Amino acid sequence: MSASTRAGLRCAAAVGAAVLMSLTTAASAAGNDDGSVKIGVMADMAGVYSTGFSGRGAVAAVQMAVDDFGGEVLGKPIDVISADHQNKADIASAKSREWIDREKVDVIMDLTNSAVGLAVQQLASDKGVITINTGSATSQLTGEACTPYGIHYGYDTHALPAGTATAIVKNGGRKWFFITADYAFGHALQANTSDVVEELGGSVVGSVRAPLNTNDFSAYLLQAQGSGAEVIGLANAGTDTINAVKQANEFGIVSGGQQLAGMLVLLSDIESLGLDTAAGLQFTSGWYWDGDDASREWTKKYLANGGTTPTFPHAALYSSTMAYLKAVKAAGTDESDAVRKAMGNKPIDDFFAKGGEIRDDGLLVHDMYLLKAKQASESSSRWDLATVERTVAGDQAYPSLADSGCAAVQ
Repeated sequence: MSASTRAGLRCAAAVGAAVLMSLTTAASAAGNDDGSVKIGVMADMAGVYSTGFSGRGAVAAVQMAVDDFGGEVLGKPIDVISADHQNKADIASAKSREWIDREKVDVIMDLTNSAVGLAVQQLASDKGVITINTGSATSQLTGEACTPYGIHYGYDTHALPAGTATAIVKNGGRKWFFITADYAFGHALQANTSDVVEELGGSVVGSVRAPLNTNDFSAYLLQAQGSGAEVIGLANAGTDTINAVKQANEFGIVSGGQQLAGMLVLLSDIESLGLDTAAGLQFTSGWYWDGDDASREWTKKYLANGGTTPTFPHAALYSSTMAYLKAVKAAGTDESDAVRKAMGNKPIDDFFAKGGEIRDDGLLVHDMYLLKAKQASESSSRWDLATVERTVAGDQAYPSLADSGCAAVQ
């Protein structure tokens, strides 16, 4: 055997070993048989989305689901860990990489903030790990940015305007101006809402983008006030929405005849604003705590077990954690391909999503609800803040699979 042949064989062996190591690493990441099932909650713990979307309430919802499941699956303990991504995609990505490579996390959940959700979904998918986005809103997660292991659970920017914008336009609010959070979520929400407005015969007369975590909306509100719009669409969320609504009331915008449309409003936002300010505000939700007996019972237990706000993202975290653990049990393994298949083959039918289904693009399709904030005189308790005005069927709230934009299912 010649020296060149021996060198070639050594090179081939080295390449083969590298490929084998790569495959072994991927397999390990995709099915971490390390004696436990580990759930990572990647959350906004102190920022703009920490109250109703994420934060301590999100971790409490996941832990409650684990406890209700029994604390173990397939004879393995279920561990919950959490981290604060600080609304920064690079921090979230670095921590997620560490979780997958060192902590052997099996699934990453929450991911509130669309930039964070998109970044971590792609990173985790490349490593064969399931992600369940409950806080991120952008429809890109199951559209052009879809991945084999990415699940979007609870709502998206396509479903939100299906309730709110439809109701407002049909009630005469035809000319819109947007104040939009200047990142992936806000851009997607404005685009999806504009589509609904224009399809119903309305028009968009202008828009302005505001940075995430804006304290002073006065300049943006003045532009909206002078636009001639009948409706000011707030394509933002969390404390950004709260600040914008409060300042709009200080400016006399609503009393002056213009209508505010909060495109992503949570019950915690209504509580923060107070019904004297928020009364009559319509908004779309993925769930309402007072919708039925099962939801009321879940809420009572959740608030008694460390829960902070009975919002739909927190309820979605509990529901999705249970769905994931049931899939692990049904698959007989925590290997990602088998678990993802099991999640897709089993309907989600619980207090949160009745008759829900996780499609091949990763989207949970389920009914949404148009809510209306009560008058202060109508409220009987802290969270008795809204009434359900209309149910929006899942097939009306979400695009069809063929229209999702996910290349993997086209």
